[in-house]
Amino acid sequence: MQINVTGHHIDVTPALRAYVTEKTQRLSRHFDQVNSIHVILNVEKLQHQAEATVHAAGRTIFATQSAKDMYASIDGLVDKLDRQVRRYKDRITNHHHGRQDPIEPGPGY
Repeated sequence: MQINVTGHHIDVTPALRAYVTEKTQRLSRHFDQVNSIHVILNVEKLQHQAEATVHAAGRTIFATQSAKDMYASIDGLVDKLDRQVRRYKDRITNHHHGRQDPIEPGPGY
């Protein structure tokens, strides 16, 4: 899984980069087909905004979160992404794996 972290109007410190990397690892624990994550950190006046684009199994998932603290916005962003990824995984999972089609009688019956 490839994680890109960029910043607009903010310097991405090694601590912020490590925090984003640590938090986004949770996504790959719930869904192993996550290819890449692009996180953009933005500061406008007193609002800290985090947005991310996740490419997973042919699907693109996007989320954004803003708060007064950058770490709080990252936490909220990862919570939103985790919810969306788990929902996507449930949709593509075959829930009828043990069920067989009913047997129809042959031509002699």
